[in-house]
Amino acid sequence: MANSTYEYDFGRVEARWQEYWLKQGTFTAREDAAGHARPKYYVLDMFPYPSGEGLHIGHPVGYFANDIITRFKRAQGHNVLHPIGWDAFGLPTEQFAIKTGTHPAETTRKNVARFREQLQHLGFVYDWAREVNTTDPHYFRWTQWIFLQLFKHGLAYVDEKPVWYCPQLGTVLANEEILNTDEGPRSERGSFPVERRNLRQWVLRITAYADKLLAGLDKLDWPESTKKLQTNWIGRSEGAEVRFALRDFPGEELVVFTTRPDTLFGATYMVVAPEHPLLAKITTAAQRAEVSSYQAKTQSKSDMDRTELAKSKTGVFTGAHAINPVNGREIPIWVADYVLMTYGTGAIMAVPAHDERDFEFAKQFGLEIIPVIAPPKGKEDAPLPYTEVGVIANSGKYDGLDSLEGKRRVTADLAQKGQAKATVNFELRDWLFSRQRYWGEPFPIVWVKAADYAKLENCANSPLKEFLPKSPVTFKKDGETWCAIPLPSSALPLELPAIANYQPSGTGESPLAKADAWLNVRVNVETGEIVSGEKSGPAWIAGMRETNTMPQWAGSCWYYLRYLDPQDDKMLLDPAREAYWGMPDLYVGGAEHAVLHLLYARFWHQVLHDIGVVKAPEPFPKLFHQGMLLGEDGQKMSKSRGNVVNPDDFVAQYGADVLRVYLMFLGPLDAEKPWNSAGVEGAVRFLKRVWREFVNTEGQPAAKLSREGADDADTARLLHESIKKISHDYETLHFNTIVSQLMILLNHLSTQPSYTLATARIYTQLLAPLAPHLAEELWEKLGGAPSVAEQPWPQFDAAKIVRDTVKVVIQVNGKLRGDIEVPVAATAPEVLALAKAHERVMPHLAGKTIVKEIYVPGKIVNLVVK
Repeated sequence: MANSTYEYDFGRVEARWQEYWLKQGTFTAREDAAGHARPKYYVLDMFPYPSGEGLHIGHPVGYFANDIITRFKRAQGHNVLHPIGWDAFGLPTEQFAIKTGTHPAETTRKNVARFREQLQHLGFVYDWAREVNTTDPHYFRWTQWIFLQLFKHGLAYVDEKPVWYCPQLGTVLANEEILNTDEGPRSERGSFPVERRNLRQWVLRITAYADKLLAGLDKLDWPESTKKLQTNWIGRSEGAEVRFALRDFPGEELVVFTTRPDTLFGATYMVVAPEHPLLAKITTAAQRAEVSSYQAKTQSKSDMDRTELAKSKTGVFTGAHAINPVNGREIPIWVADYVLMTYGTGAIMAVPAHDERDFEFAKQFGLEIIPVIAPPKGKEDAPLPYTEVGVIANSGKYDGLDSLEGKRRVTADLAQKGQAKATVNFELRDWLFSRQRYWGEPFPIVWVKAADYAKLENCANSPLKEFLPKSPVTFKKDGETWCAIPLPSSALPLELPAIANYQPSGTGESPLAKADAWLNVRVNVETGEIVSGEKSGPAWIAGMRETNTMPQWAGSCWYYLRYLDPQDDKMLLDPAREAYWGMPDLYVGGAEHAVLHLLYARFWHQVLHDIGVVKAPEPFPKLFHQGMLLGEDGQKMSKSRGNVVNPDDFVAQYGADVLRVYLMFLGPLDAEKPWNSAGVEGAVRFLKRVWREFVNTEGQPAAKLSREGADDADTARLLHESIKKISHDYETLHFNTIVSQLMILLNHLSTQPSYTLATARIYTQLLAPLAPHLAEELWEKLGGAPSVAEQPWPQFDAAKIVRDTVKVVIQVNGKLRGDIEVPVAATAPEVLALAKAHERVMPHLAGKTIVKEIYVPGKIVNLVVK
C-alpha cells in the first residue's frame, strides 16, 4: 500500500496516529467525576513476559481482540480501562544473566522497551499511565505484603518435600513444568534432565480453598472446557478412609482412601507408593533388594508418566500382608509406581474386578480377581473390569444392595468399629511456592532460632507481630529448630541484593545463599529493626534471611488489581477504585493457563476477599480464549521449527492495519488457525479498495459522495443492517464476520453512482476498531474533526431495515426448485398460487397430484406431490 497512486502511505499514517493517541491520551481511563459518570468497561490482556526475542506474530491475536473491544466500547460511551504491564521476573532473564553477566534488571529494562515499542507500532492503545512491572519494588512490595497475609492466616508453610529439581536451571520445578519425553522427565524450559530431590520448600495451602475454588466456577462466564480442566485438576472425590491392620506388625496400619467402599470384599491385594513411609519397615528381608531397586528406578519418572493409563504396569511384592477389615482375609501388599504419595494416603486397596488399572496389574502378576458388583439388568454380559454402579454380590450381609446404598452402609459399619471414616479427598496438591534462583521476589522472612523466637512471642508490642501466625512456621537444620519471623509492612519492599555471580549454589540453594552481608542480619524484637552487622543488647537476636525466591506466578496472581490503583503507596487497592472499576469485564488469554495462572490467581483473590481487601468474590467473571496461531506448516510457531513470522517485518511491508484485519478475518477468534502468507493479499486488497472508494487521487472526498440528499432505499437498508450486525458482532467477538459484512457493504457502495458523505463516514466508524489508522486518516479526509475515536458509535434505524418484500424459497418434495419475491403482507393462498405458477416449478407439478401444501411465512413453500 505504501506510495500508491492514491497517496496512502501506511508507514507515515500509522506513525502519525500512534503519536496522536499517545500525546492526546486518547485512551487514558478517566478517574475524574465526568469519567466516573460514564459506565465503566475494564478490558484485560494476559500479562506478557517481555523476552529479548520480542513478539512473534502469534502473540498479538488476543491483544488485537482486546484493542478492538477497547475502541468499540469507548465509542459506545464507556469509560474504558485497558492497561498493560510486564511479568518480568523468571528463569529466562536469569539464564541470560548467567551466560552474559548482565544484571537481570538491565536485561528486563531492554526487553520491556522492546515490547513496548512493538506494541505501539502495532497500534495497541493502552492506558500507559497505569503500566506496572513485577520487578519494580513499588509493585513487588505488595506481592510481598500479600504473601505475608497468607503467612499470617496459616496458608503458607515450610516443608521438606520430594520435588523436581533441574541441575541445569538450578531450581525446583512444579509438576506442570515437567515434560514427559522418551529420554525421561525434562524441564519444560530448555528440555533439561530433571531429578527428584528432597528440599526445603515454601508451600501455599491452596488445598484449604479446594471446595471454594470448585464452587466459584459455577458463577463464571468461562469456556466450559476450562472450567472442566479446573474441576478435574482439583479432583474432588467423596469416599472413605479405611484402616487395614498389618499381619506381622501389631499396632501398625495402612490407611487407604477409596471412593468405592462398596467393593471392599473384592480387594485382593494392596499397593503402596514407592515413597510410602512404612515401605521400608514392612518389606521382608527376602524382598528388600528388589524393592529398593524398584524405588530407585521410580525416582526418574514424573507423576504423569507414572499414572499414564496406557503404560504397562510395574510393581514388586513387599512380602508383607494386610488384613481386610470386612472379612479378615490376608491380602498381599505390593509396591507400584502407579500409586502416588501425593494423592490420598499413598496406599490403595486394589479391586481388580472393578478398576481398570488394578485389573491390568492383577492380570500381569497373576493376582486374584473377585467380582463383587453385578451389572444391572440389561448389562449382565458386561466384561470385567466392571466400573459402574450395580448390585452388590459376594459380600456377605451386603449382597443385594445397590452400590450407592452399599457405600453408605459399609462405611457406617466400619466407622462404628473405628476402622473407617467418611471423607473427601482432592487431587489438588498444595502449591510449591519457592524457587532456588536469584531473579524473583525475595521472601519477606527472617529465620531465627527457636529460643530467640520465644523472645518475640513474649514482646507485647513488637511491630514484628503484624503478620505473625498463631503457630510458628519452622524447619530443622543440623538438629536445631528455626522459626520464621515475618517482616512488618514498614520494612517492605525487601529488595534483592547486588551480587556478582548468578550461578546456582550447587547445593540446592539459590545464589542468595552466597550473599553473606544481605543474608546474615540482626533483629530487634522490640522495635522491629533489621540490620546487617553486629548489634548487642537483650532485644537483639541473630537471624538469616530466606534465600529462596518466589516463583514467577507470584506477580501475575494479582496484577489486575494493581491496574486499578497503580500509584498507591498506602494500600494495595483503594476500595473506592474497586467500587467503580470492579473486576475485568473481559479477560482474553490462552487456554494453556487453565490450571496454572487462572487457578493460582483465583486462590489469591479468594483469600484477599476473605480478609476484606477486595469485595468481589472472583477475579475474572468473563474469560475468553483466543485460538492458537500456527505456522504455515500447521505446527505451533517456534524458532526450532523455523516457522515464526516476525511482526516487525510484516508491519514494515504491509502496515499494522493489514495485520489486524488479516488476523481477525482468518476465522473465529477462539479457533486454531494456520498463518497463510498468500492470504494476506486479501486484506491488502480490501483496505486499498476502502481507500479508493472514499478518497480521490488528490486526497479529497470522492466525487460520488454527496453532501446533501439521502441514500436510496437499498443502500440505506444495507447500511443500517450492517450497523446492527457489526455492532452485535463486536459485542460477541465475531470479528471475522465483521470483516465479511464490511466487504459486503463495500461491494454494494462501489456499484452505486452516488451515496451520501454521511454513509461514508459511518462506514469509516464501523471499520475503525479493526483498522484504526486507516479509519482515522479517512475520517479526516472526509471532513471529520480528529479523531474518529472520539465519535459516538452509530445507531441503526429499525424503520430503515424493514423490507416491503421478502424472498420465499420453493421446494417440491423437499428439493429446491426456485424462489420468489412476495410482498411481506401477502397471504398464504396468494404465496402458494405464485409458487405453483413459477416457471421452474410448473414442470415438476405437471401430471401429478399435490397432496400437501406447506408454507412457512416469509421463508419457504414446500409442495408434496405424487
